[in-house]
Amino acid sequence: MTENLTRVFETKSKRILALDGVSFEVQRGEVFGLLGPNGAGKTTLIRILTTLLLPTYGRALVGGFDVVKEAKKVRSIIGFSSSSERVGFDFVTARRNLWFFSQLYGTPISEANRRIEELAAMLDFQDQLDRKLYTLTTGYRQRLNIARAFINDPQVVFFDEPTNGMDVFSAKKIRELFVKEAKTNSRTIFLATHNMFEAEEVCDRVAIIDRGRILAIDSPENLKSSLSKPVVLLETDIAGASIGDPTQLEGVVGGTIKVDDENEAAKIRVILR
Repeated sequence: MTENLTRVFETKSKRILALDGVSFEVQRGEVFGLLGPNGAGKTTLIRILTTLLLPTYGRALVGGFDVVKEAKKVRSIIGFSSSSERVGFDFVTARRNLWFFSQLYGTPISEANRRIEELAAMLDFQDQLDRKLYTLTTGYRQRLNIARAFINDPQVVFFDEPTNGMDVFSAKKIRELFVKEAKTNSRTIFLATHNMFEAEEVCDRVAIIDRGRILAIDSPENLKSSLSKPVVLLETDIAGASIGDPTQLEGVVGGTIKVDDENEAAKIRVILR
């Protein structure tokens, strides 16, 4: 739960308002999506909720604990994974990496070993457990990163772009795990993504965030039906041309742009008002 959560970054030349009065509430056992373009404030919000960053104003509770006043209690009940962070130690096996992180939470050894085997089976990387991390492919590293977020049996798990750059099969496995963990174990999954189709597939509710403000919160179906125009997907040849930020266009709520420099092409997705 957040109330008027605000974060300001001050530099020598300017003041950046990363979060602007964000308020919402997430239910136990819900898969809650935070959807928005790069720079919308998704990572800043997750960093505050996981006690990695202090808010400038406002209040946030996770599992009933205040992220500022009760940070240690928050850390004991959450898991966190980001596609941009380092997975673990390169010259240690995947199994020992997971065991190491389980011990940081004080997980009993027998329970930790059971959790490692269980998560490896769920994410289909049992045959990779005894390989050193540096030998694993990017897809398996990311699966390991997801498993690490669940290793302490958390009440709330935060994910920041968890399937970014993944192959279709790996991404599907992870989405299936999110839904299963929420519905079977009443675990709350908080998913930040710029992939609107991923949010639609797994989330019970989605908040659309842009320029640090929540524009709408509802089920994916209701959000889609409330749009006066459909989601637009454009594919364009950008040879010799530059493409600006599509979210700056009038009438656009949010969107993403993926440029393939090698093939001189781009895919642009925008959500229209």
